[in-house]
Amino acid sequence: MNFDLIVIGSGPGGYVAAIRASQLGLKVGVVEKENLGGICLNWGCIPTKALLKSAQVFEYASHAAEYGVIAADVKPDFEKMITRSRGVADAMSKGIQFLFKKNKIEVINGFGKLKDNHTVTVTAADGTAADYTSSHIILATGARSRELPNLKQDGVKVIGYRQALTLPKQPKSMVVVGSGAIGSEFAYFYSAVGTKVTLVEFLPNIVPLEDEEVSKTLERSFKKVGITVMTNSTVESVDTSGDLCKVKIQTKKGVEEVEAEVVLSAVGVSTNIEGIGLETVGVEVEKGKVKVDDYYRTNIEGVYAIGDIVHGPALAHVASAEGIVCVEKIAGQNPHPVNYKNIPGCTYTTPEVASVGMSEKAATEAGYEIKVGKFPFTASGKATAAGARDGFVKLIFDAKYGELLGAHMIGANVTEMIAELVVARNLETTGHELIKSIHPHPTMSEAIMEAAAAAYGEVIHV
Repeated sequence: MNFDLIVIGSGPGGYVAAIRASQLGLKVGVVEKENLGGICLNWGCIPTKALLKSAQVFEYASHAAEYGVIAADVKPDFEKMITRSRGVADAMSKGIQFLFKKNKIEVINGFGKLKDNHTVTVTAADGTAADYTSSHIILATGARSRELPNLKQDGVKVIGYRQALTLPKQPKSMVVVGSGAIGSEFAYFYSAVGTKVTLVEFLPNIVPLEDEEVSKTLERSFKKVGITVMTNSTVESVDTSGDLCKVKIQTKKGVEEVEAEVVLSAVGVSTNIEGIGLETVGVEVEKGKVKVDDYYRTNIEGVYAIGDIVHGPALAHVASAEGIVCVEKIAGQNPHPVNYKNIPGCTYTTPEVASVGMSEKAATEAGYEIKVGKFPFTASGKATAAGARDGFVKLIFDAKYGELLGAHMIGANVTEMIAELVVARNLETTGHELIKSIHPHPTMSEAIMEAAAAAYGEVIHV
């Protein structure tokens, strides 16, 4: 065998699996047809956060007078924001190159396809092909922007997230279809730098996977900054024949037409499972995803799959965790399976959104008797000093045992705060243990302690 392990795909699932496997003594090769780091580092998590930071800095500067700072003639430079974002992505991709070199991982450039359960055929950009053998093969091929039949992407007027990251000039108007994390983040960014944004969501609430109270709060924040939010609405067609796109949207009140320079489709992702040899080898697929067990073994010996192409949320940190569990099992260790009930989700709008576990509605429907504690950032000294009083922390506890069932936050820096509650749930921390854990003052994180206290009638500052 050329390798102990070949990983097809170098996104946050693939590259993490490769590095952990190398740490465990395996000889590893990684097949990648584009840039190391996959979608997350190059076209997703990292460059979008760079753009969002630029928007946030612009907003700070625009409101500098409120903080006693005079900043004259502040305006966004869209092209420089895009250039900075691409530079950040390039730097992170080079960081993966360094880590691979450090861990003696061989990079095989090209498109990888299963020939059999121990052989990968890699076709290079020039069309030449070569076979590589391995005891184990992990498929980590990720996903791409999903296309709807009535919302075909042409890459110019109707675009996906990749084009949204590299537009040559700032559009004056944009319709964003889909209000999950991708859609909401782009809606916020483009609105913040001056584009007139309309956000269309099929379901009753934006960021529909979040607690309803969080969704309503974010919707109010979006409307306050000028984003037009259309929920319970469906895009029926897009006419791109003129200078502006004419978007027909079915709403509760009937069909409305909105004109915009660009339409951004953010209606989810489709798995990259075509052409990688699944049928050749006989790997089972169900509803567009590869079937795996708790350790990411497929039905074919020696073939594994992780990340967006398997069950579970399509999140970078989930893919990384899956990759580690997978290779530790391959290496003969006994890792715990990923706990999919304790996965944090984050949306990096302003205000930010973060959550883990059950919503209030889900906990009630599951039959729990619950205690709910909520602490608003309007009562937080740190939030007030920072000028970031929007939002709250909401905690849901099982009334019988004190177990933390769910945590839901909206506000400044909450994506940095949610990890505390992921750890708390992992350690089966009770509400009273959170109350008695002294949090530093003044911090945003005090709101966690106060929300727990609110659930038990012990809150001090509300």
